[in-house]
Amino acid sequence: MEQKKILIITYYWPPAGGPGVQRWLKFAKYLPEFGWKPIIFTPENPSYPLLDESLLKDVPENLEIIKTKIWEPYQLAEKLNKSNKKFKAGQFDVGKNQSWKSKLSIWVRGNFFIPDARIFWVKPSTKFLEQYLKENKIDVLVTSGPPHSLHLIGLKLKKKLPNLKWIADFRDPWTEISYYNHLKLTKNSDKKHRQLESDVFKNADITLATSYTDAENFRKKGANAVCITNGFDETDASQILKPSNSQTLKQKFTLSYIGVLEQLRNPENLWKTLDNLVNINSDFAENFTLKFAGRIDDKILHSIENSGLKNHVLNLGYISHDKAISEMAKSSLLLITNFPNESSKGIIPGKIFEYLATGKQIISFGPNEADVSSILNETNAGKHFSYDDSESIKNFILEKFELWKNGDLLENTQNIEQFSRRNLTKKLTEILG
Repeated sequence: MEQKKILIITYYWPPAGGPGVQRWLKFAKYLPEFGWKPIIFTPENPSYPLLDESLLKDVPENLEIIKTKIWEPYQLAEKLNKSNKKFKAGQFDVGKNQSWKSKLSIWVRGNFFIPDARIFWVKPSTKFLEQYLKENKIDVLVTSGPPHSLHLIGLKLKKKLPNLKWIADFRDPWTEISYYNHLKLTKNSDKKHRQLESDVFKNADITLATSYTDAENFRKKGANAVCITNGFDETDASQILKPSNSQTLKQKFTLSYIGVLEQLRNPENLWKTLDNLVNINSDFAENFTLKFAGRIDDKILHSIENSGLKNHVLNLGYISHDKAISEMAKSSLLLITNFPNESSKGIIPGKIFEYLATGKQIISFGPNEADVSSILNETNAGKHFSYDDSESIKNFILEKFELWKNGDLLENTQNIEQFSRRNLTKKLTEILG
């Protein structure tokens, strides 16, 4: 039986690093098992904020990849202000950390490049793909954002080819993303963002969301929305040798944050709680390590290193995806953070699923009634806190510390099979039809 073809338009593709690349990389890996042939359309010369060569091993050997050139203004922006490099990943200086250069750069980014600085790839890509789609039988077109400008490629192609089945995949929301309110938008720019978002929702045959709340919000805006979360790859998880109890006992009680941490998701109350614990509890101080693996905002690191936690920090810097999973498995407790505002309760950071696969307990921060909280409750994998919940945070950490000391900090992988990349791909193909 001949495989159906799915053309995937994605900005992030190996050797890009970070969570954005993994969603469609993993779908492409497993789609052939379910009768679908993936074809990737991606920029030839992208400006990635992070690189991870280890992800290249997951690219299927015979995968068809189409690349065309893209022009982006980021190189010029970074010459004007080094902080602009963070904007590529949706990171911003906030409050007192924001210089006049940062303010100007954010204003330009939000009002001149709508929806984002990859907008210059839309017109040439639409022209190229219109011809490609006429010459090749493609059953489904997928656009994955952010950058949400890629959805405009799908929108233009859908209007030119109405019979084309188009799926708009939103790894993050558009106007509901937490940093949207930090873009310093004019009324006209805000109106344009919202109109483009609405056009995508109403014209896409299916809109994919990565969280339950996002799917519900998209439906309220007119989208035919379905939730398919991110997940963990069984292959990655099986390659990690989990340390034995004797090895774990030789290590310190390690609270680890793996990934990118920007100022908008900084759990300041946690650092204060940990600072307090190392100052008043000598046993905890003697056995505690705060480990970072990834790209942590310099101002966050500076603040922690000027506190009582200074001598307890192990900062590994950015590491490959393989090594990141290994560091998760060697931890005692894993940290995940979200934006504190209520509109972000639907964001499910992709790393939570790999956290789950390690079996380690998770401490999470974000708004009340968040989707992350539901997942942690369902899998019995940890606890979710609001950012101002000091006493409960302290009690939770001390409870896990005592269990660790006694060798009773057990691993738990309850109800996580639904989040495997293979099972999620099967769910995707059921939606594709």
